[in-house]
Amino acid sequence: MSTIDVLDVSGAKTGTVDLPGDIFGAKVNIPLIHQVVVAQLAARRQGTHKAKTRGEVSGGGKKPYRQKGTGRARQGSTRAPQFAGGGTVHGPLPRDYSQKTPKKMKAAALRGALSDRAAGGRVHVVSALIEGETPKTKAALESLRKITQTRSVLVVVDEGDELTWLSLRNAPEVHLLDAGQLNTYDVLCYDDVVFTQEAYDQVVARLSKSGKEDA
Repeated sequence: MSTIDVLDVSGAKTGTVDLPGDIFGAKVNIPLIHQVVVAQLAARRQGTHKAKTRGEVSGGGKKPYRQKGTGRARQGSTRAPQFAGGGTVHGPLPRDYSQKTPKKMKAAALRGALSDRAAGGRVHVVSALIEGETPKTKAALESLRKITQTRSVLVVVDEGDELTWLSLRNAPEVHLLDAGQLNTYDVLCYDDVVFTQEAYDQVVARLSKSGKEDA
């Protein structure tokens, strides 16, 4: 089990926290992570695509011309697929793209993603990112830059931390999540992961519980 420093708004050390080995030192199973991320992205698809068949497009009730004697191929409707304005053959239909992914797989993939970030020194814990009671985006970003200089940052906060949420929600280089929404895809999408102390404790408690259930 390793430890990292807990930093304040000035970037100074205020304490340390343990990084449990079963969460931040787990084996990185790339095929598992890939499967979980693919399922997560698939679940985001709306699946509302729809093309009309020849029975659903309007018009075409009358035979366009007589059956014989014209020298042309026989046709029964101008709404057949070969005509402009006709129906679509084997077109897309509404469907559900979501995939069933066991909770244990999701938890294992998240532990692997966090372990990868921790191995590169890209996991940080802060006591706070803003002082006072008024949200301030500039001040929060300045505090964040004292912790990490990476291009994009995932900030994980407690659900009730409204001050940090209001301060950073409009910053384009920051992605905010509450601790209960932390997932594999977002951890992998951003260069560094910054936890507030409360959010870190919640994530460790959740993943430690799932790890005990796996055992």
